Amino acid sequence: MGSPLGDFIRTARDSIQPQTLGLPDHGRRRSPGLRRSDLAARAGISVEYLTRIEQGRDRNPSVAVVNALADALTLNASERDHLRYLTKITGGECSAHTRPEPPRREVRPTVLETLRLLEPGIALVTNRLGDVLAHTGGYESVTRGTGLLDADPPNLTRYVFTDPRARMFFMDWDDVADEQAFDLWLAPSVGNSEWFTTELAGAAGPDFTRRLNRHVVPRRGVLRLSHPSGCELRLLRETLELASDAQQLTVLLPADDSTAEALGQLRRSSHGRLRVIS
Repeated sequence: MGSPLGDFIRTARDSIQPQTLGLPDHGRRRSPGLRRSDLAARAGISVEYLTRIEQGRDRNPSVAVVNALADALTLNASERDHLRYLTKITGGECSAHTRPEPPRREVRPTVLETLRLLEPGIALVTNRLGDVLAHTGGYESVTRGTGLLDADPPNLTRYVFTDPRARMFFMDWDDVADEQAFDLWLAPSVGNSEWFTTELAGAAGPDFTRRLNRHVVPRRGVLRLSHPSGCELRLLRETLELASDAQQLTVLLPADDSTAEALGQLRRSSHGRLRVIS
């Protein structure tokens, strides 16, 4: 049986071509990417020890070993943060064995006032499970007719993986799906994440479970939306982490003039207003 840490290291190793690290190509191999022996040599550990980590038989590597693996895999800052987080999960520092209390859904009054000031802009408050906790009227105008806000309560992760309309609305659905699956690992309580993913796995199928176990850190580029009105929207995202609440405030901004014009038309035809979802 593997582990989150082992899955991440194996995925990262498979994604590296030996030539990019100045290593010789040894010809045909059973799996793509960097050989386990090459990674072990770069990290200064034995192949046997690396095998135990990847297979989940060693769940408590030292900080020095984790840092050496990060260097050997040439991970960027976000990937290193995720590696350290998965080390804590695998080692049991963040685990939970019973269904936890659900994450808080209350949005602080000052955050709600910030949303009001952002009107008629496009903004929403979510948690790491994808629950939409509050949003501006501008966000409603962009999502109207897509089904995203129809559920009670709405959940972005569930929508992406279980509602067929999501694949039409999100023009780069694969990238958005990667983002939503990855964010579940960042939930404030691993127990909450485990409970939610177990509930979701049956309905979402392999598209979800495969992404959850890949641990690919998403790029979060321009968000492209195909609005039911027929216009294409290209949006930039700015996210403010509300660490004390384990929530995020995300603002969506037009990436080009045509999107800004389309958003203006949507706002003029919309009567949406700030909504708080309890």
